[in-house]
Amino acid sequence: MQVGSVGSDAREIARAGDFVRFDKVEKSYDGRTLVVRQLDLLVARGEFLTLLGPSGSGKTTTLMMLAGFETPTRGLITLEGRDITRVPPHKRGLGMVFQNYALFPHMSVRENLAFPLEVRGVSRAEIGERVTRALDMVRLGKLGDRRPGQLSGGQQQRIALARALVFEPKLVLMDEPLGALDKQLREHMQYEIKHLHERLGVTVVYVTHDQGEALTMSDRVAVFNDGRIQQIDRPRTIYEHPDTAFVAQFIGENNKVDGTVTALGVGEATVTTAAGQAIRAEAGPGLSLGGRALVSLRPERLSLAHGADAVANHFPGTVVETIYHGDHLRVRLEALGRDDFVVKAPVSGSEALVPGRTVDIGWRVADGRALPIETPA
Repeated sequence: MQVGSVGSDAREIARAGDFVRFDKVEKSYDGRTLVVRQLDLLVARGEFLTLLGPSGSGKTTTLMMLAGFETPTRGLITLEGRDITRVPPHKRGLGMVFQNYALFPHMSVRENLAFPLEVRGVSRAEIGERVTRALDMVRLGKLGDRRPGQLSGGQQQRIALARALVFEPKLVLMDEPLGALDKQLREHMQYEIKHLHERLGVTVVYVTHDQGEALTMSDRVAVFNDGRIQQIDRPRTIYEHPDTAFVAQFIGENNKVDGTVTALGVGEATVTTAAGQAIRAEAGPGLSLGGRALVSLRPERLSLAHGADAVANHFPGTVVETIYHGDHLRVRLEALGRDDFVVKAPVSGSEALVPGRTVDIGWRVADGRALPIETPA
């Protein structure tokens, strides 16, 4: 097979409605190990798609191939049906936002924003108008004469965002753009970017390893691991209905209880632990009767003490410790063979949750997700 080719013209591969398309894309840096494997990915026009995964999962390499800073070993990348697999970055017309802002320190804010317009041959009068609009868009219209070094981290990130949008690109790529900000400012900027995307309707492909960030901002999330997309769907579906044990464990906090599938029906499975405890849960894809399975249980979906015996699953647990989080209490228990079982409980009425106390833990069938345990390839 010829490197970098799938043997088809891009116009034949692109389908109606596909804005960006990866077709069987692979990437290897050493000719042996694939960091991206057989990637098929479609990005719709105007959507906010986040590539999420741990370090080394392939998400950043995928973004860099779309940007043109990396070339696929095999496969095809198209933008609006046009093959851009080997088009250099400066000819793709994409906006880029990086974690380190990448602003020119010797230029004023206005000059930084004007630069991408100047290299595109835009007239001086139009440059002035576009720069002013871009500054107003990120609510920094009064800071145009300052240098980047005179701005806060959040202000610099807004300027970097404005510079990526000032030439009105069809597609904006963002690589961990909020990673250098403190927690409060990072959360504020998440909403800023989300609202800006909603107003402008530009297509965004965003890379992060922060699960909360991905869930907050995205129309869809693609969860990467070992060079492959494990699941791609809406944030709520990813969180509440993971398709694999990896996605269940990577997205948010959850309790993991393993066992054997002893009953399997339509949409429901019973997983029995080594100690003989039978747990009824929503059945994920790929389960088999007699196979090994993991039950994923979100701490916020579990009930303690009163009312716990009114649901399908209820088991005893012993309180190990409680940690106050302001809006909830994080209760760690010994339960179901684990000493790190966690329940998020309301603060009110929690006075009885003292270490050593035995309580009932309960949850509905729909609040657990049974998934096959993945074996190494």
